[in-house]
Amino acid sequence: MFAAIKRHCQAILSQTPTNRLLALDVLRGLTITAMILVNNPGSWSYVYGPLRHAEWHGWTLTDLIFPFFIVIVGISLQLSLQRQQLVGKAAAIKQALLRSAKLYLLGLFLVLFYYNFRDVNYSYIEQKLTVVRALGVLQRIALVYFCTVLIALYCATRGRIAAIFGLCAVYLGAMYWLPYQDAQGQQFVGLFEFGNSFAAWLDNAVLGANHVYYAKATPFAFDPEGLWSTLPAIASCISGLLIAQWLQADRSVVQKLRGLLLFGIIAVWLAELWHFTLPINKALWTPSFVLLSSGYCAIALAACLYLCDVKKYRLWAAPFIVFGANAILFYMFSGIVARLLGMISVGSVSLQSWLFNTIYQPMLGDFNGSLGFALSFLALSYLVMYGCYKRGYIFKV
Repeated sequence: MFAAIKRHCQAILSQTPTNRLLALDVLRGLTITAMILVNNPGSWSYVYGPLRHAEWHGWTLTDLIFPFFIVIVGISLQLSLQRQQLVGKAAAIKQALLRSAKLYLLGLFLVLFYYNFRDVNYSYIEQKLTVVRALGVLQRIALVYFCTVLIALYCATRGRIAAIFGLCAVYLGAMYWLPYQDAQGQQFVGLFEFGNSFAAWLDNAVLGANHVYYAKATPFAFDPEGLWSTLPAIASCISGLLIAQWLQADRSVVQKLRGLLLFGIIAVWLAELWHFTLPINKALWTPSFVLLSSGYCAIALAACLYLCDVKKYRLWAAPFIVFGANAILFYMFSGIVARLLGMISVGSVSLQSWLFNTIYQPMLGDFNGSLGFALSFLALSYLVMYGCYKRGYIFKV
């Protein structure tokens, strides 16, 4: 069995192009794997703490997953920048706009792909179309990616650093000092509370309470991938540009490792200190959260570089290469399957609930059963993604 697994992993590694940064592919795969794992428990009532988001201020390992992906988008963008510049800036911007539009529409498709067959009174138009969530994970990636392309094309290193500081400064300026008021005329300023911040007020005013994730938040409905928090999310992506520039420079792997670790450790340390005055908060994507998540991403990339390029320990990474090579397809596949499991009925419950209640919970218990379901979901996904990888099919947006 172990020999078969080894041959399987070696076959995957043999298909990897020699000119690619293996550590980045592995980190992307680890990130999207973690994202799908936390998104698909057997039951949301039984999820281990590290696999949940922080309730508000603070962070868990799960809170680092999405910003890792954002930073990786920036790294990948910088590594492909020379190819984009060859076609000219106008063509590169057009391509980026088209890609962003596709990402946004894919995200919108996942929002709309649901029907409650168990409720005879369910109205798709009233309960889905007219209250469609405007933003989300893929939608945020779309907006962040396009803005970062513009910065990558027109700004050198100093301009990119200035953009990070500028975006965070504008974000904080509004969060701290722009007054806003609720429907009763009560005025607020400088708050970072659940449902009460400038970011929440803006989402409520522009998107409307029916089109955001936290529709029942008070006094303002808001979205964790909302409008104003997109600014520091762009800063996260720009940090990926700078990390990639460091990797592209003419220096040894050991020097690159040391630089990534030094940046990562300092960034995390500063973020934790900053947390005392500016809370680390994923839903608001505060600049302290930008610093923390970018720092940990640099540390994680350094670890992958060390294992894959210095120590040459690569067999363990093969499954993550498969997932990372088709990250968007993996995300779409998992989203569609998860929704189908919720739509298909077995008696009066969904197929997912039936599987958890009938198989996983009796065998493994509440929390382990929920985790076991998520791991089984990953195993099924791997079979599909490996089939695509083996045939050379890479879904590109």
